[in-house]
Amino acid sequence: MNQEKYSEILKMAINNEIEAYEFYIGASQKVGNSNMKSIFSDLALEEKNHRSILENHLKNSSKPLVFKEGPDYRVSESVELPPLNAEMKPSEAMALAMKKEEEAMNLYEDFAKVSADTEQAQTFINLANMEKGHKAKLEEIFTNMAFPEDW
Repeated sequence: MNQEKYSEILKMAINNEIEAYEFYIGASQKVGNSNMKSIFSDLALEEKNHRSILENHLKNSSKPLVFKEGPDYRVSESVELPPLNAEMKPSEAMALAMKKEEEAMNLYEDFAKVSADTEQAQTFINLANMEKGHKAKLEEIFTNMAFPEDW
């Protein structure tokens, strides 16, 4: 894969991190539950850090960008995507966050599948792994807090 194509992929991933950051900041301001505000604020910070990692790598891509693959509990696949609103229950807010991370993970996995270049495919796999890590974290919080139907 040539450097220009690689840079385009990283720029797209950076824009996705910016969008995710803005989503989580907005969500933290809209939810009423203080625990959810904190979780969304923390996720926004993680997205900001991922953006920084990708931007630094874009400036100096001499070292490969690798994110290890984490678990996928597939909890998000069993919940629906609720609309963001100020009155959402904590379980709905978590479901929304899980679905957003699932969408990002799936996007990168799909890009990896259609990539003809193996290096490009590996870059997308690594980006999918990064999003899968977020998804797993949210799924753990979701399942460990309590039974969502009791929230």
